Amino acid sequence: MSHYRGIIGRPPSEPVPPLRAAPGPRRVKFIHCSDLHVDSPLDGLERYPGAPVESLRGATREALRNLVALAIEERVDFVVIAGDVFDGDWRDINTGLFFVAQMRRLDRAGIRVFVKKGNHDAASEITRTLALPGNVHVFRTDRAETVRLESLRVALHGRSFAGRAVPEDLAAAYPDPVQGWFNLGVLHTSLSGYAAHDPYAPTTLDTLRGRGYDYWALGHVHVRDVLREREPRIVYCGNPQGRHAGETGPKGCELVERVDGGLRARHVPIDVVRWQRLSLPIDGLVDATDLLRTAERVFGEAHERADGRLSAWRLQVEGTGPVHRWLAAHADLARTELRSAADAASGGLAWIEQVRLSCRAPAAPIAAGADDPLAECLRLAAELAGDPGRLRAFGDASLRDMLAKLPSVLRTGPASLGLDEPERLAGLLAEAEALLLDRLAEGAR
Repeated sequence: MSHYRGIIGRPPSEPVPPLRAAPGPRRVKFIHCSDLHVDSPLDGLERYPGAPVESLRGATREALRNLVALAIEERVDFVVIAGDVFDGDWRDINTGLFFVAQMRRLDRAGIRVFVKKGNHDAASEITRTLALPGNVHVFRTDRAETVRLESLRVALHGRSFAGRAVPEDLAAAYPDPVQGWFNLGVLHTSLSGYAAHDPYAPTTLDTLRGRGYDYWALGHVHVRDVLREREPRIVYCGNPQGRHAGETGPKGCELVERVDGGLRARHVPIDVVRWQRLSLPIDGLVDATDLLRTAERVFGEAHERADGRLSAWRLQVEGTGPVHRWLAAHADLARTELRSAADAASGGLAWIEQVRLSCRAPAAPIAAGADDPLAECLRLAAELAGDPGRLRAFGDASLRDMLAKLPSVLRTGPASLGLDEPERLAGLLAEAEALLLDRLAEGAR
């Protein structure tokens, strides 16, 4: 199902002030996309109850189909893919054949495609053996090159990765701009300021600005970010489909049109599964009925934001309220009830990937001189809750042996249990605190 229809007819959401005037045609329209990661593996989905495994695993393909449909419907002149078409060294050639079939759809529509190999493509056997249709140009790996589109007076500059590790600044050696033409640089890069990403072809905004181009189509970072509005316009378009709970919100591509020397650009969502992180506050909630009523409202709003797509939610229950004691005592039942509420609020189009309890029960007074072991544990819990650094150290020491025995997929990555995350440790501490309060209350009766 395509979800960009009804969106592309809106007025441009990001009008860009005119660039310097240049002779040439009145109109050039193109799509800038990146990080398709076609058939990216989604490991560990079978562990999650009710996970729509087939829909999630097919999402990257459906997003590419939407991309192609958008290009054809908008009658773009060309498509730029700024790296990572694939997702590493795949053995299944069907992944490559699917990509070729989509490129042929563009070929039949007279649309050219310009591909820069990124770090994942360089590691892929598929990209070394795949026969691409004639409308697809892959930038060279040995040096930067310029491709001229004479009829459009457009010059595209790029260089593909020869290997996965590219520590040098490729952009610094890109060709000079073609004077009087629209110059577009294609770069897969960990621009300075993105410390969380591996340092592939690192460069700076000053370097990009100094090349004298009109537009930089960047890839590698999976979050859309307009780094510079004009002269030149520099954009990370993000990936077209979120693949896990760390890649949330609308995902898509940039639709750019040059008219009379100016640019109109906007982001068009083409994702088919929308990942979101949701917060469910329990402040003031007394019982399970209150909790589910509040959850229905939160879920309904999230479903509306997804605009009819399948949704995957990571839910964080947080805040302070009496209902926390019920949550801590009936955690499995609570998760089941919340998943059922999500299904009902979305008409079956939402799946809760994970429920994290980071809430607390109202504080109960503890006698200053109480030497009951439970009271002592409760005092320790209160101290740890007020000192995140101490909580992290306590968690590291307490969980080290257990973590060492877990499979790596549960220790790191999107499917991890998150036991090294401060918010996760705080949630576990809050659950323990609620159980202690219940035990103390039982002893007082």
